[in-house]
Amino acid sequence: MSVPVQIALSVGGAGLVSPADAVRIAAAAEAAGVVALRLTDTGAALDPTVVAAYLAGIHGGIGYLPELPTTGNAPFNAARRILSLDRATGGRAGVVLRPGRGDAVSELTAPEPGLTDPVRRWGEYAHILTRLWESFPREALIGDRDAGVLVDDALIRPIGHEGAHYRVAGPLDGPSSVQGRPVLVADLGVLDLATVAAVADVVVVDLAHAAEADAALRTAGRARDDITLIGRVTEIPDPAWRGPLDGFELAVTGGADEILAAIAALEPRPPADTLRGAYQTVAA
Repeated sequence: MSVPVQIALSVGGAGLVSPADAVRIAAAAEAAGVVALRLTDTGAALDPTVVAAYLAGIHGGIGYLPELPTTGNAPFNAARRILSLDRATGGRAGVVLRPGRGDAVSELTAPEPGLTDPVRRWGEYAHILTRLWESFPREALIGDRDAGVLVDDALIRPIGHEGAHYRVAGPLDGPSSVQGRPVLVADLGVLDLATVAAVADVVVVDLAHAAEADAALRTAGRARDDITLIGRVTEIPDPAWRGPLDGFELAVTGGADEILAAIAALEPRPPADTLRGAYQTVAA
């Protein structure tokens, strides 16, 4: 069995993959058993969450990972948006949370306004997302018309979060998806391993830092099997080499034709029922 592979893709106007070509790429990736399309948030790109919803409506057998910055996105609103995508795709969605600044909504009630550390903000934001996604568990939705019971409200819990950057009461107003909650992805970049290891489901890292990342994740207090370590590459290495990595993120240099050629060269991988399951099914 091959390892998980996700494809990085920028969809938009001039110089980026067109929406029509993105549909072709999604079809090829779905057929090849690619785990997910990471929809990047470059300056000229269309809103990645909108692109994800559009592509998922056509090709629903692959996961979608829109990038979402903390900048301009209140965490409660972001949690609802990503969870809606996750439910609509049958548990095949997640988010690549990018560090940044705050938003106008949260700044009005921030317990400590004026803080600017993007790493500290990212950690708090990620923590809020995961708690909100778990605040309304799927099993709380009863839907028993005869008994007149819609939900078991004893299972729905407000999160009551008060941190340095955000004050969020919760809970969300809709249940979690079949995979439990969306997959949270951290791209190391300016983030540090201690911050992401506490909360991320998937960590993307440059190959040069793979061994360091693996060692840090093993000492972070979570089981290493709970975190998928993905190496960023421009082409898939020899199948015999994986090192400490669980899979790869393929960022192809070129346009749609080059991306399609790279997908065609991948070893086919059987699909999983959910995005979380696809990451967790890692070859020994």
